[in-house]
Amino acid sequence: MAARNPLRFGLKFSQQLHPIDVHTDVWRIGDQAGFDHIWPFDHLIALGGDPSAPIFDGWTALGAMAAITTRARMGLNVTGNLYRHPGLMAKIAVTVDHLSAGRLEFGIGTGWNEPEFAQFGLPFPSAGDRVRMLDESLRAMKLLWKEPRATFKGRFYQLTEAIAEPKPMQRPHPPIWIGAKGQRMLRLTARHGDVWNSNIQGFDETVAASRYLDEACRKIGRDPATVRRSMNVRLDGPDDTLKRAEAAVKAGFSELLVMIGGGGTSATLDPRKRAEAAAGLLPRLRALG
Repeated sequence: MAARNPLRFGLKFSQQLHPIDVHTDVWRIGDQAGFDHIWPFDHLIALGGDPSAPIFDGWTALGAMAAITTRARMGLNVTGNLYRHPGLMAKIAVTVDHLSAGRLEFGIGTGWNEPEFAQFGLPFPSAGDRVRMLDESLRAMKLLWKEPRATFKGRFYQLTEAIAEPKPMQRPHPPIWIGAKGQRMLRLTARHGDVWNSNIQGFDETVAASRYLDEACRKIGRDPATVRRSMNVRLDGPDDTLKRAEAAVKAGFSELLVMIGGGGTSATLDPRKRAEAAAGLLPRLRALG
């Protein structure tokens, strides 16, 4: 599928491992360099080799990012639906949308890292129920973002004449990015998503899933081109990064997130240096479009 949407580039740097000033510096570098969006993530414990490493809250980070940046859009890649009730999540998202003057990109997924739920005594439903919960949560949040009073009666979530003011600055709501890989989640993305962010390992598998998403859209009468496609591209030396980005663009992906957290030849550099390296590569990435 050829890309029919403008090519945009994000900077992805998860808010873990490093002191908070490193993260705020990276956000400023990304904003000043002209990245279209900047992406922390949403977890309770650090990912990687050491779960006891420091990690900061993602939505609080977005509130801070809104205050210290001026142009880049922002979101979490991605919010874990199970951590928050949709009423609370809708309120947090609206707050960040206002703090950022309408720059929020609302990224969300089911939640997957079971050790977090075990450690904090949180329920961790089956994979099928997690998908159903995300579907209900998105339907409930859309009502809260649009209606003066929202009523929703689902299996997992209920709203009764719920008041949610103010409404988002972006109407009817911020763009919804859904992190997904399985067929059930791709069908959910066809129903609710403005952007699909692939979390699939393997390029060929990602392209095949994009084709499945096309079919899922057609089955519900939606133009597949109205769901933008997003892929993460690790910063791993300029030539390798450009090669991966070019392949993604040719496959129809228009939202590419440059990951600067570890991996490859850049792993030995300070995150601020990696962000600067990504910024230096940005003009060559834009030339792909």
